[in-house]
Amino acid sequence: MADQGLVKETACAVVEKLKAGEVTPLDLLDVLEQRITEVDGKVNALPILCFDRARAHAKALMQKPAGERGLLAGLPVPIKDLTAVSGVLTTLGSPIFKDNVPAKSDILVERIEQNGGVIYAKSNTPEFGAGANTFNEVFGPTRNPWDTSRSAAGSSGGAAAALASGTAWLAHGSDMGGSLRNPASFCGIVGLRPSIGRVAQTPKFGVDRTLGQQGPMARNVEDLALLLDAMSGEHAADPLSLPSLPTSFLSAARSNQKPKRIAYSPDFGITPVDPEVKAVTRKAAERFAEAGAIVKEACPDFSEAHECFHVLRAFDFAITKAELLRTKRDLLKPEVIWNIEEGLKLTVEKLERAEAQRVAITQRALEFFDKYDLLLAPATIVPPFPVEHRYVAECDGKKFDNYVEWLGIVYAITLACCPALSLPCGFTASGLPIGLQMVAKPRAEAQLLAGAKVLEDILGVRGTTPIDPRPPRS
Repeated sequence: MADQGLVKETACAVVEKLKAGEVTPLDLLDVLEQRITEVDGKVNALPILCFDRARAHAKALMQKPAGERGLLAGLPVPIKDLTAVSGVLTTLGSPIFKDNVPAKSDILVERIEQNGGVIYAKSNTPEFGAGANTFNEVFGPTRNPWDTSRSAAGSSGGAAAALASGTAWLAHGSDMGGSLRNPASFCGIVGLRPSIGRVAQTPKFGVDRTLGQQGPMARNVEDLALLLDAMSGEHAADPLSLPSLPTSFLSAARSNQKPKRIAYSPDFGITPVDPEVKAVTRKAAERFAEAGAIVKEACPDFSEAHECFHVLRAFDFAITKAELLRTKRDLLKPEVIWNIEEGLKLTVEKLERAEAQRVAITQRALEFFDKYDLLLAPATIVPPFPVEHRYVAECDGKKFDNYVEWLGIVYAITLACCPALSLPCGFTASGLPIGLQMVAKPRAEAQLLAGAKVLEDILGVRGTTPIDPRPPRS
């Protein structure tokens, strides 16, 4: 009988049990299969399962001595349904690809498997990852385990909901305009968007696409660092990829290295923010003073972020999806059509301006981090919203011009090329999670993880997940 108590263990603890021979990868797959049967129908986090493939991989891994099974030692990991896993349905959340089964895995998946991860499921995502609410025409919506009438955000909503509801110990996600950070915030877990090149991925449509990055998701900072170690490292197939660092990210998270100067901004000067979110994140940021840090209200100049991101995102949609617009328009959701068409209308002059703006934003961020160790802000400007709403149309009295503008507080950091994570920092009065965005200078993931673990210890929110999915509050 599978020990369902393992569901509540941390990933680091389960890996120790694997290395000690106390449990096997097959035991863990049994635990997950039972847990998915019990709870996933309520949240729809993992619509694609591949347990036969996972058990075959687990058995092959178990032929090796326990100490030679990699960093993850046989720990199961789900992959977001935008990323190819060989022999497994990979729909990208689109009816166009509802029968797509790739023959070859993305190099990211190969890296996780080489490091002892066992792939057992694909997590739900909006069509092509577009929009920060996880719903699609293939599998339907993913619901928030804290309140199943609410959104899990997106586009890594399935991954976040799986972690929160106990059908994953670790999960893979990706982030262009907050797609890791928003779901982490809404679901009360941790998600990290790494620096450009930290995690190698198979180039698609262009070698130098840098808006989107792959990253780890977990229930706490140490587990997050463990998965980042298993995902990172250079690969010849990704020319932008960075070599592994001499010391592990897990050791960095455990270093107790305290930041000295912290900046907090409620809005980066560019967006409205729900007053309750503002109050909870400010209170959490100020608690860094308990670790001896100076906390001041400040941020770089992000005034160009909306214009810059709108152009660069639209251009990315044009180069990756224009062919689908020409041949499969009737199968695309309206928001995706709009984004592609915005990209096809762009002039070289607009691209020139946007690229110059991104360089300037990054330079200003680098200068800012000469004075501050970390920059903190809300990870999402609203608490979890009703799952039926396609996106946030207004906040605190301001109506947004399009379906992505409400994400400015996260995509400003995307443009600045900085690593950033969302850390659970408290709850609304109605008991819904709120995430604190924590940002460091480019390539400073070790410093970011160390600071996040220090604050996680102070806040005492760690361990609130996994939960059984909760029905809507009346």
